[in-house]
Amino acid sequence: APDEATADRAARRAFDRIEELNHIMSDYLATSELARLSRNSGGPPVKVSEDLFRVLAESQNIARRSDGAFDITVGPIVKLWRRARRRHALPDHESIANALEKVGYENLVLNPRGRTAHLMKPGMELDLGAVGKGYADDEVLKVLAGFGIRRVLVAGGGDIAVGDPPPGRKGWLVAVEPLNLAPRAPVRTVLLHRAAISTSGDSEQHLEIGGVRYSHVIDPRTGLALTGYRSVTVVARRGILADGLATAASVLGSEDGFKLIRRFSGAGIFYVEERPSGIVTREARFPRFLRLNSPTPSAPTATIRKSDLRAR
Repeated sequence: APDEATADRAARRAFDRIEELNHIMSDYLATSELARLSRNSGGPPVKVSEDLFRVLAESQNIARRSDGAFDITVGPIVKLWRRARRRHALPDHESIANALEKVGYENLVLNPRGRTAHLMKPGMELDLGAVGKGYADDEVLKVLAGFGIRRVLVAGGGDIAVGDPPPGRKGWLVAVEPLNLAPRAPVRTVLLHRAAISTSGDSEQHLEIGGVRYSHVIDPRTGLALTGYRSVTVVARRGILADGLATAASVLGSEDGFKLIRRFSGAGIFYVEERPSGIVTREARFPRFLRLNSPTPSAPTATIRKSDLRAR
């Protein structure tokens, strides 16, 4: 920023923008625009704000291109698995089947001309947990750019978006945490500018019952939580895209997940999974990892992880 006063104004406006978006997109706030839209499911189309429409439209794009592996109508299923983690008990088959009847991105119809959203089935609930933070990061970059501040790293609960690099540097250092299974594995670091990065994983948010590890990431096609250990990191040009694609690729698995990422220009993927043979890693169009000893204050570094996020 040109001066401290401008920096303070920019910071206040950025946090105000985040709070504004929270009141639009949160499924935890009963008064949010998203919650009001969900309560109108089965009713007529509802005119929504520009922000909400943009997020819904991008989400539907990812849903169509992933054949439903990503689906923001997954709200009823997400609530079942949140309850399961609190009670340490799996949802029963009947509850999952009933919730699945209310899930399906085809039943969310958007009208760009009227800027309306229509939830066609009663009981539908939207969950933007897999795109909301990425969109918020994008919007904060826009706010700060309006104040002439473009050398920026925005970290929204683990989803990171960056603008121009710090002075005298080629980019921002972002560290990708290894799986919990490999505590001695080296932290992998990439150099980014004008990009976003997001990881879909379950380092803390998971449920273990009968020796099976159930992730907080849900397959909206089956209503079941993913099992086992995996971490999927996606780099894209925008935060909302990196955020949503990381979840979609995690659900699809390595083969179909990689096919999905290749359909999006500028997107890359780093995939880590536990298999019987050990920890397997794959990557495609992902930034080159750097060899670092220990980052110093002269090399700004952020760590990308999902352990501090609410459930998706």
